[in-house]
Amino acid sequence: MTKYVFVTGGVVSSLGKGIAAASLAAILESRRIKVSLVKLDPYINVDPGTMSPFQHGEVFVTEDGAETDLDLGHYERFISSRMKKLNNFTTGQIYERVINKERRGDYLGGTVQVIPHITDEIKASIKAACKDVDVGIIEIGGTVGDIESLPFLEAIRQMGIEEGRTNTCYMHLTLVPHLASVGEIKTKPTQHSVKELRGIGIQPDIVMCRSEQPVPDDERKKIALFTNVDVRSVISCYDVSSIYKIPTMLHKQGLDEIVCRKLDLAAYPADLAMWDGIVDALENPEHEVDIAMVGKYVDLQDSYKSLSESLIHAGIHTRTRVKIHYVDSEQIEAKGIEVLENMDAILVPGGFGKRGIEGKIAAVRYARENKVPYLGICLGMQIAVIEAARDLCGLEGANSTEFDPDTPHPVVALITEWQDRDGKVERRDANSNLGGTMRLGAQPCNVRKGTLAHKVYGADVVSERHRHRYEVNDQYVARLEAAGLAISARTQSENLVEMAERSDHPWFFGCQYHPEFTSTPRAGHPLFISYVKAALEQHRKRVPEPGLKVVGGGAA
Repeated sequence: MTKYVFVTGGVVSSLGKGIAAASLAAILESRRIKVSLVKLDPYINVDPGTMSPFQHGEVFVTEDGAETDLDLGHYERFISSRMKKLNNFTTGQIYERVINKERRGDYLGGTVQVIPHITDEIKASIKAACKDVDVGIIEIGGTVGDIESLPFLEAIRQMGIEEGRTNTCYMHLTLVPHLASVGEIKTKPTQHSVKELRGIGIQPDIVMCRSEQPVPDDERKKIALFTNVDVRSVISCYDVSSIYKIPTMLHKQGLDEIVCRKLDLAAYPADLAMWDGIVDALENPEHEVDIAMVGKYVDLQDSYKSLSESLIHAGIHTRTRVKIHYVDSEQIEAKGIEVLENMDAILVPGGFGKRGIEGKIAAVRYARENKVPYLGICLGMQIAVIEAARDLCGLEGANSTEFDPDTPHPVVALITEWQDRDGKVERRDANSNLGGTMRLGAQPCNVRKGTLAHKVYGADVVSERHRHRYEVNDQYVARLEAAGLAISARTQSENLVEMAERSDHPWFFGCQYHPEFTSTPRAGHPLFISYVKAALEQHRKRVPEPGLKVVGGGAA
C-alpha cells in the first residue's frame, strides 16, 4: 500500500518546496524506499507550455512529452526514476476532466460540485501517479491562504482520513525571516501560516523553517509550542551554497527518520555517500571556465534552470568551476560583441519569438570566426543554420519563418506533420493552437559515424527530449553542408535534422532537442561534459598557465 507525504508552503511562494520534496525523496531512495513525486499546480492553465518564462520559469519536458513545472526537473535530478505526465497536473486539467465527464453523463444527472467531484478527481490523480511506489511525495503549489489552492488542500485533508494516519504525513515549509534592523529571527509568520493550515483541517506533522541562517533552538521550541508540533519535527532549512547539500543537511536533522516513524516504515539506514562526493567535487574544483549563455530571458535565471544545472553537473564530472555569464542578446544588438571576448565558450539556448534574434546570430558568428566552442540548443541550432546560410552560403535575408514569414530563404520552417514518440501522426499549421502542438518528448535519431556527435555519445542511436515547432528546411541542407555545416544526426521517422556541427572548428555543435532535461548530478550528460572539456581547452589557450621557475635558469 502506498503511503503519502504532502508538502505545503506558507507565508510566501518560491521558498523551495520542490527542492525540499526532492531532497527528502533522495534520502528515502538512499534507504531503498521506492519513491515518486507529484506536483499539483493551482493555476487554471492546462499546462505551463504557453506561459512566459518570466511568469513561470522554465518549462520542463518529460520523456513522454508532458510540458510541466520546473520542479519536475528537480525531482529527476535528485532521484533515479523518471517523471511522466501523471506526475504533474493543474487546476485546468482537473476541471477539464470533470467537465468532460459531466458532458458524457458520467455523473448520472447529478449536480457537479467542487466537493466531492473536483476533490475526488484530485485524489484519483494522486493515487494513479503513485500506485507502484512505497511513498508518494505530493507537492502542492502556491501558498496556504491562496483561494485557488483550496480544492487541493481539501483533497489532501480528506486523504489523511481515508488513507489512515500511519499512511499520511503532512510537511509544511514556511519562511522564518531575519530582520537585520533588529538582529532577530521572527517566528510569527510561521505561527500564522500553520494557524491558516489548521483552520482548513490539516495539522502538520513537520514544520520546515526556511531561513537565511540555522534557526536557533529557542526559536524552534517556540515554533513547536505554537504550531502543536514536536520540537524534533521543527526542521531548519537554511541557505546553503548548493542545492545538492540539502539532502545531507536534512538527514542530519533526522527528517527521514521522522517521516519513516510517522509512516511506520522499516527501512535501511540512509547512504548519502554519493551526495557527499557530488558536494566534494563542487567545492574542490581543479579548473575554472567562463561560459556566456546568450538568451532573451536572462533577467529570470529560472528560465534556464535545467540548462544551468547541466553545466554545473558537467563541472562536477570534470572538476571544473563553471562560471555562467548570462548575456542578454538584445544588449549584443545594441552594444556589440565585446561582452563575449573573455569567454571560454558560448551557448545559445532555446526560446521563442523574434526579439533578440540578431544578437544571437552575432554571437554564433563570433564563435565560428574566433574558434570559440559553441553549443546551440534547439533555437540555438536554428540560429547557427541561419548564420551559416547568410554568411557562408550567400543567402541574403535567410531566416526562420517564425521570425520572418516572407523570408526569401526559409532555412528554418514550420513542419506540418510528424510522428510522436508512440508513433501517432500529429498535424499542425500556422493557425493551430499554441498549447500542446509542438514536437514533444523523447524521440530517437540515427547518428553518423565519424562525427563529433558520435564521439560525444558513443552510440549509433540517441534518444533525447524535444520541445519545438520549427525544423531545419531540408531543401537547403546540401548548400549548408557544402559551406561546412555537417548534419550529424537525423530523426528515424521523418528524417529531420537533429544535430549539426562544423569539422573546421575545434568544437561547434547544434542540436534540435533539449539535452539538459536528462542531465543529473550523478551522471552528468555526455554532451555537456564534452562541451565543458572544450571550454577548458579554450581557457588554457586564452589564459596560459604561468611558466615553472627553474633554479639557475629561466622560465620553463
